[in-house]
Amino acid sequence: MDKISFKIYNSVKELPELWDIVAQSNVFLQTPYLTVLEKSAPVNMECFYIGIFENLELIGVSLAQYLDLNKLESFGERDKCLKTAIRNFIFKNFASHTLFLGNNMITGQNGYVFSKEIDFNHISEILLQSANEITLYFKKKGISIHLVSFKDFYNHCSVELKKYRFSNMYEFNTQPNMIFYLDKNWKSLDDYVAALSKKYRDQFKRARKKIDGIQVKNLSYEEVLKNEEKIYDLYHYVAKNAPFNTFFLSKNHFSTLKGQCGNRFQIFGYFLNDELVGFHTLLLNDETLETYFLGYNEHIQKENMLYLNMLYNMTEFGIMNGFKRIIFGRTALEIKSSIGAIPIQMSGFIYHNNKLINRFIGEIFRNLEPELHWQQRHPFK
Repeated sequence: MDKISFKIYNSVKELPELWDIVAQSNVFLQTPYLTVLEKSAPVNMECFYIGIFENLELIGVSLAQYLDLNKLESFGERDKCLKTAIRNFIFKNFASHTLFLGNNMITGQNGYVFSKEIDFNHISEILLQSANEITLYFKKKGISIHLVSFKDFYNHCSVELKKYRFSNMYEFNTQPNMIFYLDKNWKSLDDYVAALSKKYRDQFKRARKKIDGIQVKNLSYEEVLKNEEKIYDLYHYVAKNAPFNTFFLSKNHFSTLKGQCGNRFQIFGYFLNDELVGFHTLLLNDETLETYFLGYNEHIQKENMLYLNMLYNMTEFGIMNGFKRIIFGRTALEIKSSIGAIPIQMSGFIYHNNKLINRFIGEIFRNLEPELHWQQRHPFK
């Protein structure tokens, strides 16, 4: 570590000049998106930006997020059972101050990027030292960080990290990331539909009939502003009914994102009789299309198969714009597999700053993690 150092920044305005050049392969680490986090982060979140240097040259960038779960209106209202109540109690009392190294708002390996090859020994050291420095920053403010989590690593990275400073840390695997690898021979939605087996072609046709009468529109910045309150209400309904939440977006998040990122952020509105009844969002990230947040009217969703149609529309956008893959994230695994996404396991690492609790962190985590029951679909011929 003689030549490698890091510096933690509290504001995007302080970031080194070459930040975006180093971060060019990942939109979630570039200053337009980081500015969105700064201007419209969830109310219980504070972000930190980590510059990694070799001598004086910036060679890597990283993101950390502090979450105060005491400020959360709800951990999620879908599952009401004893296990959920116990989980919520434990989080509120023993993990309410949580530090994430990575981006807790999205799925995928978006925590750091380097402009040159760097070994995992150095990476593990930098991540741990960064966590320690931010923990100390909060300690000076009278806040004790309970839980530290290093979020979302693909298998080859987690294997390497475990060889070094992550060796004694608890590794956890939650729901898989659903990724759709698009066939390079598909040039249109018709090509995709032709590749489906009869059962899933019929599903596609049935969904398309159901959405008749609903207009889909790519919203401009001005249209996002105009519909901001309704967009938030639709998002909030879906978020509140998720099985578990650690944050809720701020009301101006989508307009801020559209204003900062322009065409790299796409938001599509679904209108029935001129009323906004749903929306989905996409972020264009190099060769990867990232699905972001969405929202819908529950009654329209059921009647018009709105969610499934959104998935087909995202797939069409990916094909028509030449993306190699679509990141669909961790929710609704079965329906996403029915359109072609496959589960990719991702790991995280976690420790508790209370040594006694940390000794049992694996057992606690396993007992609180909801059981996952789903059937993977195979929609292609």
